[in-house]
Amino acid sequence: MTAVWSLIALAAVAALADWLAVGTANDRLQYAAKPAVLALLVAAAALIPAAHSVSGGRRGWFVIALSFCLVGDVLLMLPRDLFIPGLVAFLAGHAFFIVGLLQPSPSGSTRQFAFSSAGLALSSGVVLVVAILPASIIIRSMLRRRQAALVGPVCLYMGVILTMVVLATNIGRPAAAIGAACFLASDTLLATDRFVRPIRQGTLVVHITYHIAQVLLVMSLIR
Repeated sequence: MTAVWSLIALAAVAALADWLAVGTANDRLQYAAKPAVLALLVAAAALIPAAHSVSGGRRGWFVIALSFCLVGDVLLMLPRDLFIPGLVAFLAGHAFFIVGLLQPSPSGSTRQFAFSSAGLALSSGVVLVVAILPASIIIRSMLRRRQAALVGPVCLYMGVILTMVVLATNIGRPAAAIGAACFLASDTLLATDRFVRPIRQGTLVVHITYHIAQVLLVMSLIR
């Protein structure tokens, strides 16, 4: 586990460097630091020993999900408008996170889907109440800006990430629940900044919440 915690610590240092790069508009530093964060977290997740992993299956799917997020990071970082390819990469990432969350529970249950109906219903209601207002604002703004072609892909993405959040809050791992919530907050801020109105220091806040989310999701794999 020494290597795993060392990689997570290095990822935290890279994240701090990325936040500094965003805050000071240092593109060269950002091009190095931003992908380094996810690359280190991918390696950390992949190296978690079976004896210290809550679920080998979940760990494997999370590694794939984090890898797609790394691709999305690179696409959105480049000085070109690659929003749709980046969206697709993160959509795939969330889909693989969902598959990972659906793996057998750490308690040894052989059922793939082992969540309580009450827990799913409660968390779904809370997530929808929290998300519906910003989602409606974002969609209305996109329509006003004549970006109707993006509404479908963005709505699909919203549905997938909301599903991921609901599942993450029902696996009994606080780090996963908080990480998924931070991911939702990061994506909501990103969409608001892009489609509604610029947010003061919006890019920095998006990066901070995003990196916290990814670190916590990796830590949720550790038993």
